[in-house]
Formats: sequence, C-alpha cells, structure tokens
Amino acid sequence: MSTYMLEMKNITKRFPGVLALNNVTFSVKKGEIHCLVGENGAGKSTLMKILSGVYPHGQFEGSIIFDGNEAKFSHIHDSEKAGIGIIYQELALVPEMMIYENILLGHEIQKGIQIDIPEMIKKTEQLLEMVHLSVKPTEKIKELGIGKQQLVEIAKALSRKAKLLILDEPTAALNENDCENLLNIIRELKSQGVTCIMISHKLKEVMAIADTITVLRDGQTICTLDKKEATEQLLIKHMVGRSIENIYPTRTQKPTNETVLEIKNWSGIDSKTGRKILQNISLTINKGEIVGLAGLVGSGRTELARSIFGNPDGYIVSGKVIANGKAHQFTHPHEAIKNGIAYASEDRKKNGLILIQSIKDNILLANLKKISSTIGIIKSEEEIVQANEYVKSLTIKTPSIEQFVLNLSGGNQQKVSIAKWLFVEPKILILDEPTRGIDVGAKFEIYTLMNRLVAQGMSILMISSELPEVLGMSDRVYVVAGGKITGELTRQEATQERVMELATL
Repeated sequence: MSTYMLEMKNITKRFPGVLALNNVTFSVKKGEIHCLVGENGAGKSTLMKILSGVYPHGQFEGSIIFDGNEAKFSHIHDSEKAGIGIIYQELALVPEMMIYENILLGHEIQKGIQIDIPEMIKKTEQLLEMVHLSVKPTEKIKELGIGKQQLVEIAKALSRKAKLLILDEPTAALNENDCENLLNIIRELKSQGVTCIMISHKLKEVMAIADTITVLRDGQTICTLDKKEATEQLLIKHMVGRSIENIYPTRTQKPTNETVLEIKNWSGIDSKTGRKILQNISLTINKGEIVGLAGLVGSGRTELARSIFGNPDGYIVSGKVIANGKAHQFTHPHEAIKNGIAYASEDRKKNGLILIQSIKDNILLANLKKISSTIGIIKSEEEIVQANEYVKSLTIKTPSIEQFVLNLSGGNQQKVSIAKWLFVEPKILILDEPTRGIDVGAKFEIYTLMNRLVAQGMSILMISSELPEVLGMSDRVYVVAGGKITGELTRQEATQERVMELATL
C-alpha cells in the first residue's frame, strides 16, 4: 500500500505563449500538511487546478496518482467524488444564501422528492462544530466576516468527505487571531486523518504548520524539504533564485519637514444607520515620507483612505483635507486626482483593475487626457510608449502590453494597479494592503519601488495588516482602533507589542 496520498508526475501545462508548468513532479504523503510555496506566477495555482479538474485530463501532459489509483479528472465534480476538496483564495460562497444552503449546495439531503431542511440544518451543525464555528446554520453568508466564511468553506469541503484538502492562500485576508484559529483547525484535521496541501506566501505560517515544503519556481519543481531542514532564508533563496538578506530595503534618504497632506478632525457617519465610522481623525504626511496606518480589520483604515480620496462609499464625512497648502473635501476621486492624491485599493481584482482588459488599457485608464490630442483623440503610438515604459520600470512580467490582466500573477497584477496610479503623477500615493497575496520576491520589488518613489519626493500613506511590513517600511506609524487614532509612533518607538496595544484600545 502506497504511503502517498498524491503523486503528480511530469506535469506540463501550456497556455498561448506561456509554458506555465514544465515537467513538475509533486508528491504528498498520507496524513501530512504539505505546503507549496513559490513566487506569483511560479505555477502553484495552475498545478492545483490540474489536480482538481479545472484543467481536465487531456489539456496537460503527465499523470496523477491519487490514493493509489491513476486519476483522469474531466471536471471538478470528478475530483470531489474522489475525495479532493479545494478552497480558493476567492471564496466560492453565495452571499445571499444561508450557511447550510452553501455547505450542502449540490448535494442536498432529500426526503423523498423534497429537500429535508431540518436534516440539512442538523448536518450543518455537526460540520460547523468540526471547524469550531459558533454560528447558526440559518445565518446568511454575507453576515459573516471573512475569517468565518473561510471556516464555512472548510466545512463545505468536509461535507463532501474530503481525503485531501487544498487551501490556496487561506490566510491572505485574515487578521492574526483568525489566522491562528485557522492553522489550529488545519492541525486538528490532520489529527483526524485529513491530508492537507496549503499554498501560502506567509513563510512564518509555512514554518509553523508544514511537515513538508515544496518550492516551485518558473513552472518547475526546485526542491522538496522536510520542515526540519527548512529555514525562511533557504525557502526565499529557492523561491527567487537568490538570497534576500533584508526583505525591507534600507532607505538612506530622510523625509523633509514639509507637510504635503494634513487631515483635521475627520469624521464619518454611516448614512443609513447613523453609526460613527470615523471619529475626529487628525494626521500629517511630509514630503518624501512613508507613513504607516496600522490597526485591526474593521478599525476604519480603509474607510479613512477612501473618504480622503473622495469615495466614502455610503457615509457622510466632515473635517478638512489640506493638500499641498489648500483645504479640500473631495466629493469625487477625480477631484483628489487633480489635486495630486491617488489611491490603490486593497482589492485589486474588484476595485483596482479591469481584469478582462489589457495591461496597456489598465495602466492608462486614470489619465487618458495625458495621451490624448487637444480634440480628445487618443494617440495610439503614445499609448504603446507609455505602457511599455511602466512595464519596464516596474518589471511587470508579461509577453505583451496587450495581455489581459486576468492572466497575470497576483504580484504582476499589483504592479499594474500601482502603475495605473503612478501614471496620474501623484504627489501623495495611498497604498491599501500593497503586498496582500503576493510572494516575497514581488514584495521586495514593491518595497524597493516605494523607496524609489519617496526618494523622488513622493509621499506614501501605507495601510497594512502585516505588522512587520508596517514597522519595516514606515518612517512614522499611526494606529487606528474603533475609527479613532489611538497613537502616533516614530520608527524608533514602533514595536509589534506597542502597535497591538494601541490597536486593541
């Protein structure tokens, strides 16, 4: 009897103009937690989509042996029947449906010809207990936070009696408490005999939970390591092909004392409920400075950024924005852009980019006037020149500027999102979760770019849920809790403990 739950042998997958996987071999032992790491675009998600039947047998070369038998999945339903459950980074839940309806969707419990709702609720309660989620099965998905939704997805996979559970970046959008809770549940599932594959860019989590780690780079298997022989530095070296001694590059140039943005007594009230979202916030940003905005999920960081940018999303704001010496209260993003402020959204796929358009179209979208004639006709040659310039300067990996953004890795999508806002030539750039869901190599490139921008005189307000990132990149840190600024810390004063203390006030 084989000790392996899964063997993927000599897997090769091609897309038009791209060799996504090149002769990849990947094996997972029964009952282990096996982490799959690599840069964005390394082929991790493609490999898992082949395993789950999203890319069916015949559309790739190589073979899959699952639980001792050769698998030829032609659809995701085939892999589910075999005992493979996959949870994608973008959760596949129906917000308006109840928890029990989502968990048992497609394999409802029937009594005769009718759906047995009481039995479905009872079954759902048992599944929720397995993942330690204390909610009513009749609650709607939209009423749950992202951490709880992630647990519903796991319960959904367990309802299909998954022998192998694949989690693609399961903690990317979670806060620290939800992350730890999820990792503990994965450990419990292992103790119950469930084999797990976890894709993650968070190397500390990988080191904490993995039994075995496989590294992919440029569509090839680089190595498989036992946890005992792996270190973060060794994984980084294998992932990017070189050592990165300090992921937060040193910035020698200091910011000036010239204030370019000042927020005074900034408040926001939900127009429907009257709830206070932001309360008397005041902060400053100087020229050439990176200011970090830290706080727990739901503290009001994104609401602050969006309202400064003139896009408050259903709440009424008051207070002053003083940009470059002039007082404003922007009612539309266009006004903020005209006054030198740009905002790169935390959700690049939903709010930052048009995925079914080209890299070129996305980069130029926010400032078409710059490449248009006096009568408003876009200069096609100038389009190509400008787009190629940003692709080159931000090292966006693509065969062409005409490539759809949908087909890029997460790190390259993030670079396109940043390029779009650099094209409007802002003086103040707000970056909301600039490295969420991207690998360590792409993070280093974005940090290097941020340093380059502030050295050229730009100012950056950076929102991040990753405390090491806030501490490693910021000149000063403001901490937000409950819609209020609870503290301002210099680089020297800011520690993880101090920030968390202020974030939980």
